[in-house]
Amino acid sequence: MTLIEDTRARLGAIGAWLPSAPLDPPPDVERAATRRLAELGYRSIWSGEASGPRELFAQFGDLLASVPDVVLGAGIANVWARPGRTAAKGAITLARAHPGRFVLGVGVGHAFQAAKQGEPYRPVDRMRAYLAEMATVVAENPVPMAFPRVLAAVGPKMLALSRDHADGAHPFAQPVSHTPYAREILGPDKLLIPQQTMLLGGREDAREHVRRGIAQSREHQVRAYLAGWKRLGYTEADIDGPSDRLVDDLVLWGDAPTIAKRLGELRDAGADHELLTPSAATFESTVDVLAELAPEVLR
Repeated sequence: MTLIEDTRARLGAIGAWLPSAPLDPPPDVERAATRRLAELGYRSIWSGEASGPRELFAQFGDLLASVPDVVLGAGIANVWARPGRTAAKGAITLARAHPGRFVLGVGVGHAFQAAKQGEPYRPVDRMRAYLAEMATVVAENPVPMAFPRVLAAVGPKMLALSRDHADGAHPFAQPVSHTPYAREILGPDKLLIPQQTMLLGGREDAREHVRRGIAQSREHQVRAYLAGWKRLGYTEADIDGPSDRLVDDLVLWGDAPTIAKRLGELRDAGADHELLTPSAATFESTVDVLAELAPEVLR
């Protein structure tokens, strides 16, 4: 069995994606939440590079040691946070200590993050160089890179890089129409692990969530998400609204059976493993919503 086949089998259909910032829970709260979701049947639990003082690989080492029998995913380890060689060594260390339980998501972040480092923002070039730097660690050591790498990929060039130089893609904040688009570029033999926001409520609640996200993206000049939506056919008018079509495609809203049905449609469109992020105000309420959904979505 190949690494990708083994990862697919371990991940199953549904995982949870927990916001690390600005919620940033204390370590004991995060451990308890991870254990609770694993016991409910979520096959993987992901979180990203928080803006606080915690370091991602140390955080995941603590969680992997504290909560057995669940896959943990980094969504994502930001390339501006550490050199590629350091990321490779950290991932290899976790993979050797906890075989089959760690997926490394790597992302190039956004222009404002590059600017803080005094660097130009050339995402594809930066990611290609970063992956090459990671590969030098493997070339210099007999230890195999026994963990899957997925890239935070939205556009066609980063998806192609995910196909050619990694094990797949982990798209974030994209509408449901992105899944078949990404699968076509990746082909059948790479992992496709999209993050999907959901909300137990109505369309107007979902619209407010989308409106806040668009405002934050524009405030921080996060162009990749907006450009990705336009690439898929959503217009400036859709985004300014936001329109019913964009809202319905960005947020799976409704009751638990409705959300479960739409998740099945995403799997049919090419997703290997879907990561659910509830639209919730606190870390604790995020976990509570995932627990409420579990009987329906984890069938």
